[in-house]
Amino acid sequence: MMARTKRDRRSYSAGEWGRNRVRVFPDPKTGIFQIEWRENGRRLTRSLKHRDWRRAKRQADEAAADVAVHEPSGKAGAEPEPLTLGRLFDIYGEEVTPTKADKSRRYDRTAMRMFVDFFGEDRDPATLSQRDWDRFIRARRSGRVGPSGKPVSDRTVECDLRFLIAVLNWAAKSRDEKGKLLLASNPLRGLKTPKEKNPIRVVLSDEEYRALLKVSRQVGWRFHVALVLAHETGHRIGAIRNLRWADIDFDDRTVVWRAEHEKTGYEHCTPMTTEAFVALEEAAQRGDPNTRHSPVLPASRDTSRCAGRSQVRNWWNRAQVLAGLEPRRGRGWHSLRRKFASDLMALPLKVLCELGGWKEAQTVLRCYQQADAGQLRKALESRPRVRS
Repeated sequence: MMARTKRDRRSYSAGEWGRNRVRVFPDPKTGIFQIEWRENGRRLTRSLKHRDWRRAKRQADEAAADVAVHEPSGKAGAEPEPLTLGRLFDIYGEEVTPTKADKSRRYDRTAMRMFVDFFGEDRDPATLSQRDWDRFIRARRSGRVGPSGKPVSDRTVECDLRFLIAVLNWAAKSRDEKGKLLLASNPLRGLKTPKEKNPIRVVLSDEEYRALLKVSRQVGWRFHVALVLAHETGHRIGAIRNLRWADIDFDDRTVVWRAEHEKTGYEHCTPMTTEAFVALEEAAQRGDPNTRHSPVLPASRDTSRCAGRSQVRNWWNRAQVLAGLEPRRGRGWHSLRRKFASDLMALPLKVLCELGGWKEAQTVLRCYQQADAGQLRKALESRPRVRS
């Protein structure tokens, strides 16, 4: 079974901005609907304690009507507040950000605070221009703006500006309760984002992998299993650490990669290699495969939860020290994904994309596959020769 699935992105708003706005949306983890409103400038949320979409919409309408009824006289006919950058981010943060994954929600909130601090909360987004664009790039590169206060790469600047463009594009397609577009057009449309000229994309070598594998059990059985799975499946460590026993089929020797743990939202199923099968068997002896929802790689303190991001990062750092590998920027879990793509370069791209969970073949060519010196030399030697 291979299917592209999406998270539940439903969200319903009732009432008017600055007056009686109410929104309902499903909790991304439980699916239980939440209701959100503003009171004295504060954003408040409570659970509706059900998963009935129609009922949730009805409750939003009733709540908005109740606020309007109890509103002070004279305010009902007031003109809507002018759209400012701060207000636009508030709207986007209430309607779009909650539909994203946890990591993306955190990034959205950080990026919105950064842009508000830089451009000003009361700035009219329609007045943003090339000068603001260039000014932000210079400030972000130098570290004068941003949560870390340190200089950042062009890749980071590009990600920030792509987020700003996405918000403005959304505003240019979204209408308020009176049918008026939030923003007539995206004032920054067509501007070029900075590109990293020499991005660091490290491919883990065979020697480095063997060195890590040799010391993997000293770090712990969970690191050993995670390392083998990353090497044998080519998947992101985020997808690997979130595997549950329900995703593993020992009879068919397959693994199901759930959409909610894939960056692309692409759910797919891949076969296991013998090495991956043996590693999962070891994990099964340590864990509880009969409880299908239990994690393959449980957290240290709470075995009902999957190992966290900081935990798997600490495993990697400790293994590098034990293996005697000098710290190198870019050599991490993702370098195994690049190794997978480069090792299987001879495969048809369609097959490689299905095995590694890539949605776009161009992504593999641009960011993952790297030819080594041996492959380049072999290609030259295979070229037909012209004899004089």
